[in-house]
Amino acid sequence: MEELLKKFEDKKPVVVFEWKDEITDAEGWIVINSLRGGAAAGGTRMRIGVTKNEVLSLAKTMEVKFTVAGPPIGGGKSGINFDPRDPRKEGVLKRWYAAAKPLLKTYYGTGGDMNVDEVHEVMPMCEEQGILFPLEGIVNGHHRRDQAGKMKIINQLKEGVPLIVRNENLTPNPNKDYSVGDLITGYGVSETILHYYNIYGGDVKGKRVIIQGWGNVAGAAAFYLAQAGAIIVGIIDKVGGVINNEGFTFDEIVSLFENRTSNFLEADNMLSFEEANEKVWSVGAEIFVPAAASRLLSQNQLDTMIDKGLEVISSGANVPFADKEIFFGPISKSADERVSVLPDFIANCGMARVFAYLMEDTIEMTDVAIFTDTSYCIKNALIKSHSINNSKTNISKTAFEIALKQLV
Repeated sequence: MEELLKKFEDKKPVVVFEWKDEITDAEGWIVINSLRGGAAAGGTRMRIGVTKNEVLSLAKTMEVKFTVAGPPIGGGKSGINFDPRDPRKEGVLKRWYAAAKPLLKTYYGTGGDMNVDEVHEVMPMCEEQGILFPLEGIVNGHHRRDQAGKMKIINQLKEGVPLIVRNENLTPNPNKDYSVGDLITGYGVSETILHYYNIYGGDVKGKRVIIQGWGNVAGAAAFYLAQAGAIIVGIIDKVGGVINNEGFTFDEIVSLFENRTSNFLEADNMLSFEEANEKVWSVGAEIFVPAAASRLLSQNQLDTMIDKGLEVISSGANVPFADKEIFFGPISKSADERVSVLPDFIANCGMARVFAYLMEDTIEMTDVAIFTDTSYCIKNALIKSHSINNSKTNISKTAFEIALKQLV
């Protein structure tokens, strides 16, 4: 795999778009790794400290992800270096999408990502710019339909992504308007764990879980895992954390999900970040879900969790390990060789898979059908990996080899 990986990592991106906001100090990049299939896609994230290299690595990750989720297109990513809690965020995003419009109309598609909401920010802001949907570039560059065919796909996307989830097994609260876009990635992270135990052996019921992050992905993953019988014992995000050695009840997890403040944890008796970061890694859990920013998990944190019985990591975050390498740095390798690492391009492919599903000719436009399709896609990817390597270690390496053979 090393030779394939080196070729993929060393390949220069075909487009690097750099932007400086004229009003604030915001800056951003769009990196398109390739125009495989005539187009590329990747979400828009915003946080303090985003760099061009981070966006590059995420664009390459997206390209790998599309080998699992489809369609067969190139990987891209957008990143904006700006504080998402700044009241000027809306203006920054509007000016960003105005600048990115030529790419978004022709061959690049985007969506929500860290601190940028798909339904409430990306979709309406793109529409204001005359972009029919944030994925119009994929429809034009990859699908290349006539006008009627193009509008059929656009209308399916417009209906499906903001579709409100009412099935009581798929939403924390059927009376609240949680959309497919809000829940699907976290659902996929949870389904990856459930399929892992079904395929490789074991049962998620009674397994203890640590969650890193508390945005849509982390919170939804915790909800679905708790619903399946797992026990959430620790949650940590950038503002603090909560720990319960006996495990939070299902109702407590739902309450924590619903009471988030701007996608951050909000709880009584919440620990400071420093205290939570000192304690959570040694609380003892079989399952770890990194679902915050990229490149956070250190070697020491990994070692501590493994010493306390860690079995599986389901990567809700893209590139969760704190390596400088794009793929398979020393921490990532250490994890993959010692526990079951379910890689980001499988575990968090939910939204990418929904986009691919909604671009198909014949679909069922229901919450159950959309979620079932994502679950099947993830299950199929794990079965392919298991058919080559049925060991509970080196799962990520095996899945990467399958993907790279399609790209290099």
